[in-house]
Amino acid sequence: MTKLTGEYYVEDLSAEEREIQQIVEGVLPSLAEQAIEVDRSAEFHRPHVGTLAEAGLMGLMVPKEYGGLGGGLRDLCASVFAIATACPSTAMAYFFQCSSTSRGVLLLKAIEAGLFENKDDEAKAKAWAEKLLRLIGEGKNWTGNFTSEGAKSEKAKLTIETVAKKVDGGYILNGVKSFACAYDVANYYLVTASLEGTDDAGGLCTFIIDSQGEGLDRRIKWDAMGLRGSATDGLVMKDVFVPDDMSLAVPGAFVKSMSMSRGSFVGNQVAGPAVYLGVAHSIYEQTKVHLRKKTYKDTGATYATNPVYQSIFGDMMKDYHTAVLFMRRQLDLETSEPPILPKEEVVKLWRLNKGIIAEAAYGVAQGALKISGTSGTLGTAPQSRALRDIGMALVQGFSPEMGKFDAAKTELLEQAEAQFAGVKK
Repeated sequence: MTKLTGEYYVEDLSAEEREIQQIVEGVLPSLAEQAIEVDRSAEFHRPHVGTLAEAGLMGLMVPKEYGGLGGGLRDLCASVFAIATACPSTAMAYFFQCSSTSRGVLLLKAIEAGLFENKDDEAKAKAWAEKLLRLIGEGKNWTGNFTSEGAKSEKAKLTIETVAKKVDGGYILNGVKSFACAYDVANYYLVTASLEGTDDAGGLCTFIIDSQGEGLDRRIKWDAMGLRGSATDGLVMKDVFVPDDMSLAVPGAFVKSMSMSRGSFVGNQVAGPAVYLGVAHSIYEQTKVHLRKKTYKDTGATYATNPVYQSIFGDMMKDYHTAVLFMRRQLDLETSEPPILPKEEVVKLWRLNKGIIAEAAYGVAQGALKISGTSGTLGTAPQSRALRDIGMALVQGFSPEMGKFDAAKTELLEQAEAQFAGVKK
């Protein structure tokens, strides 16, 4: 049986999971074909939306009754990893698309768990969740998840300054979202905002915004060193109207849904670093082939016989397998039944493991560059692109140093910061 790309990360795929990975495998060639141009131009390749939608992958994690493939976190991690071996920018944007799905799925789980005491609130939450899931599953709409903001808080991991004001027939949103992919690519934006007058997580709400609506603009033109084609322009909202039926403005609904997550935030954060692991896997394999095939003109021996290259590649092996093992461990923590550890322990280890994975994957790219020589520094060279793309892992979300600090503080003081906070306006 031919080994699928996703199996290099998630080894023990079930028959159903393998069927999904076969679908993913089918789109990789077309994604890879555009990867160099995506990086060079710093533009998302728009036809990729159609490629993923036609394959049914837009609804990867959408339950089958809403038109999706019914996949879970293991499917997402394997898929993002595989796509990253072809085009890292597309993989990161796709990860954020699938994060939107989690909002609907977790909300339905909260309803099933009986967390809504008020039946009217429960009905509103269910209607909104089903609308979102049908938009993505049956409608095959790309829905960008816009949560992160530039504001910082000493008391929470993520502070939400975007404000939603109730008006007749809906809500008016004003605010700025920073790190979010697929600006002007997605059909809809999923935006988290604080209800006007609230200043805690209970007032956080979620809105489905038509990307072609009035009052929307990009925050910046994304021109980063890596993941250049992910359309991470951010989003500026000025008096954006969202109708009631596209608004999840039920007090406490956001917190209730997040409580159903097995890990941090919406419960699929581990799939983000799968992008970087996919890039590390790709450049690791390319370097191995290079060393085995490239020969010295005077002796005919391969570069693989060079002790210096062997030493560098040995470090690459250590870093590569470190990243793989920690990624597998985190995935097990968030998917195993019954759970291996309580949620607070899983989140603590995620803060630690994310940094370990980032630094190890970056070490793989560094080794590949050293072995390649000057030719690897060219803008289109796979070594250069890998180093730049994986370099983003060192700062995305939080740095390895911050992750270690948070994990140690939680372990020693037995207390953790809140995940979300609103800012009262």
